[in-house]
Formats: sequence, C-alpha cells, structure tokens
Amino acid sequence: MTTRRTLLAGLGASLLPLGAAAQHDHRHGQFERLNQPGRVDIPDIHAVQAVTESPAPKAANPGRWMPRAPLPVPRTEMAWAAEFRGRVHLVGGYAEQRVDRPYHHAYDPRADRWEELAQLPRGANHVGVAAHGERLYAFGGFLEQNRTPHDGVFAFDGQRWHTLRRLPEAAGAIACVALGDKIHLIGGAIGSDLRRSIDWHWVYDPKEDRYDRRNPMPLARDHTGIVAVNGAIHVIGGRVDSFHTNSNLHHSYDPRTDRWTFRQPLPTARSGQGTVWFNNRIFVMGGEGTNRVYGQNEAYDPVTNRWESYAPMLTPRHGMGAVVIGDAIYVAGGGPQMGGGVKSAINEAFILAA
Repeated sequence: MTTRRTLLAGLGASLLPLGAAAQHDHRHGQFERLNQPGRVDIPDIHAVQAVTESPAPKAANPGRWMPRAPLPVPRTEMAWAAEFRGRVHLVGGYAEQRVDRPYHHAYDPRADRWEELAQLPRGANHVGVAAHGERLYAFGGFLEQNRTPHDGVFAFDGQRWHTLRRLPEAAGAIACVALGDKIHLIGGAIGSDLRRSIDWHWVYDPKEDRYDRRNPMPLARDHTGIVAVNGAIHVIGGRVDSFHTNSNLHHSYDPRTDRWTFRQPLPTARSGQGTVWFNNRIFVMGGEGTNRVYGQNEAYDPVTNRWESYAPMLTPRHGMGAVVIGDAIYVAGGGPQMGGGVKSAINEAFILAA
C-alpha cells in the first residue's frame, strides 16, 4: 500500500474562467509520451486528428466546459472512471512509461483536489470498474498494451483492496455497471497476439461472490460506453476487435426479461469514450477512431429516442474517465491522439448552467 498523500495539482490555474484559461493554456506541460519521460505540451498531431463536429441536431442549451485541477501523473487507458463516495476514482492504466500501473487516484470536485490512494493489487490497463454499496470493484484488465488480460478481481473499501473470486475468463476493457444488488459485466476483449472482442454477459453478485451468465450482447465489442437508466442497461458504441472497425450500435438490456433491444444509434461511431447519465440524458463524449480522436459530446434522451449534440470537449481525448458528481461531468486523463503513445493529465468539467 502506498503512503496516502494529498495532491494539489495546479489548483490555482484550474479555477480560472474560460477567457483566462485561453490566455493561460491549462494544457501547457500536461502530457507525457509513453516511450520517453518528461512533461511535454499537446502533440502537434492532435490538431490533425481531433474532430468535434457532430451530425446530431444542436441542443438549445449547449453547456460549457471548464478546466479543473489536472491529474498528478499523466495517464491514459486506465479503468473507465467511477464515482465512489462523492469522488472520481481512476485505477490502473498507462503512466510513466509503463502500461501496467497500479495507480489509484481520487478527485474531490468540492476541493478541486486529487489524492493518491491504496494501489491496485495487480497493475493493469483497461480495468473494468463499478461502485456498489460501500465498495469500489475492479475487474480484470490487460497486462500488456491493450492485450493479454488477467482474471483478477478486487474490491476497495475506502482504505484497502480485497481479493475476490476470479473472473470466469480473463478479459480487459469490460463494460461494468451496478444495477440493483448486482454488477453486470458486458463485452470486453481477450487474447494476446489474436486479440478479439467478446459478447459475454456475466452478472456478479457481491454478496455471494459469484457469477451467473446472462444473454450476451447482440454483437461482440469492447471499449464501449455503459450506463444504467430506469432499471435498464444501455451499451453504446465501442470497437469490434479494433478501433478501425468502431461501432455506432446502441442497445438496451432489460434484466427482468433477459432481452436486448436496439435503440437509436450513436451519431458518431467511436470507442474508448466516456458515457454517463446526466440531466435525464445519456451523455457520450470523447473517443478514438482511425487517425481520429473525438471531442464530440452527444446526448441521448430515452423518452424521445433521439440524440442531440452539446458543446464539444475543450481537449478531445480517448481512454479517459468520465463521472457525474453534482451538477457537472468530470473527464480526467486520456490520450490526445490515436493510440496510447501520449498520456494526459487534463481534467475538464462540463456543466449546463449559463
């Protein structure tokens, strides 16, 4: 276990209004290459690969983004983030020239402050995470760069990690979400040299420390977005084996009937995006594609079965964490270009208020 310490990462600069942030670029020195130590500015290729235009109709209130305190360490391809006890939690991922870091950072939006917590028992990237009850759960992940998964499962109680029953099969980039008294584990990827997406659907019972199989996804994919809404689970986008074959598919799953239903597709096909339930809509932001890093911020209304576009991210990224706390979406870390060659410490918040 690491020594717990509070990290005030650029607190003063992060509280600047948007106009001041433009003059004092909050992105300065907040990146690091995977193959070379030392902080750098945003890579030049970002300007070529970043896209922000959405084909969806524009929302009446597009909202706006604000820079917040950056991560203490530039990171990407960690667990998709989870909210746990009022803070954003990021575990594992690429950092400091390795792809199997066990790092665990938590962000408190009220204090605009990061803290380093007990590290994962086994470092990995693309860890599946979900908060349930009084624990934060971590499922699987890759030991090499986006391949070679492990089957370990751990739970964090606020102080330390506990080892739980292993996954039925080793996998990484699993979509995980808590619903009722269970945690659903959907999709992901297996293999090393022959890495491929899977359609599996397991339900983990935290009380019994047990897995039960459910109806698989209609199409195998990984790096998807997932969210629980009104008793149903929505799985959105993702890659079919590779980001060269991204999907715009959008399905919902009803646990009462064990059935999947097609929904209105995601306007911008992508993978490695952030997906959250916010303001009675499913918001999807960021992501990756062939020579593309997306900044689109698109939201789905389950009542009308329609998508709208909102203000795009200040810094398009993929493989980052997105979490809702209070009246804002927080998006931390991620890669500013295709692939995992550059990591970022960027942390930005989206709000709808004028």
